Amino acid sequence: MQTIKKKYDAAIIGGGLAGLAASIQLAKHGYSVVLFEKEKYPYHKVCGEYISNESWGFLESLGVPLKQLQLPQIDTLQLSAPNGKLLEAKLPLGGFGISRHTIDHLMAGIARDAGVDVWEETKVNDVQFTNLFTLRITSKHTAATSVTATVCCGSFGKRSNLDVKWKRPFINKRDPRINNYVGVKYHVKGEWPQHLIGLHNFENGYCGLSKIEGDKYCLCYLTTADNLKKFNGSIDALNKEVLYKNPVLHSIFNEATFLPEFPVTIAQISFSKKSSVQDGVLLLGDAAGMITPLCGNGMSMALHSSKIASCFIAQFLNGKISRREMEKKYATDWNKEFKNRLATGRLLQGFFGSKTLSNLFVQAFSLFPFLARFVIRQTHGKPF
Repeated sequence: MQTIKKKYDAAIIGGGLAGLAASIQLAKHGYSVVLFEKEKYPYHKVCGEYISNESWGFLESLGVPLKQLQLPQIDTLQLSAPNGKLLEAKLPLGGFGISRHTIDHLMAGIARDAGVDVWEETKVNDVQFTNLFTLRITSKHTAATSVTATVCCGSFGKRSNLDVKWKRPFINKRDPRINNYVGVKYHVKGEWPQHLIGLHNFENGYCGLSKIEGDKYCLCYLTTADNLKKFNGSIDALNKEVLYKNPVLHSIFNEATFLPEFPVTIAQISFSKKSSVQDGVLLLGDAAGMITPLCGNGMSMALHSSKIASCFIAQFLNGKISRREMEKKYATDWNKEFKNRLATGRLLQGFFGSKTLSNLFVQAFSLFPFLARFVIRQTHGKPF
């Protein structure tokens, strides 16, 4: 068994992009940081694996060697309606493709090098606050059952045991337009343009295709749980009976070589409004609010949220602001940066959940290209 400190300046629950980025920043400021991740790096997770270029400089500042990785540069959105009608639109900033398997693993290494105690295969069961946060944990690697910290961040993704424990309102939301979705991801090989990110619609869902590192592509789709339930949970049947009705997707699936270890899936995805602070815990990334994948900007938002949080955490730990001020300033800046983007995403989700509406939507984009550019700008930010 390894040893773990009993007291830290900051504890971070969840080792995705937001949690890792926050841990690196705080450690570089000289604070003691522990990060808990329930999985073991590297691992695959459901994600579109496209990052807007607004995050490029920030990731490099953390130490991620983006230029050395020779990642595909993506500058064009290709959109297809369920009937197969296609349109293309330039992405104002563009972005790049990289798998979570690669970038999370890289960032975990950077975090360790910066002095973060990274605890993999460790689950946080509860968080309580008095004068300090006490985190109750179970781990394969330590006999310790609790850790205390001055500050706590939750970056545990779309849904976690803590969300349920805290009885966060989105858990019980029943709006079918923005709740109870299923995500499915493959890595595939094939011959498709590397500068395109495809977004291909089908009844009650949409599927993205974009290049990542090496000779691989990420093929990831979102659909309602009810859509999958119709086929008794068979992803293969859903693909053939629903996705294939879009001729573009039919062609992609037929041409693709599917790699082992896939698909990976996730259920109970919600796009409902969430709070950015819960019981004193600053929430980062998807834990604070998830933008619909069709907007293609969730990874950048996660990274940006970590920068906002880390700034105010550092001010608090330095004694420049109070705990209450830290929480309030973070919530205010989070809303300023992301509230409107999330609202736009929820609105778009309503259009693309319907076969008829998504056909009309793509038709409108074809007739009025400025609409596509406008919508893209509403869901993306500037370099930070």
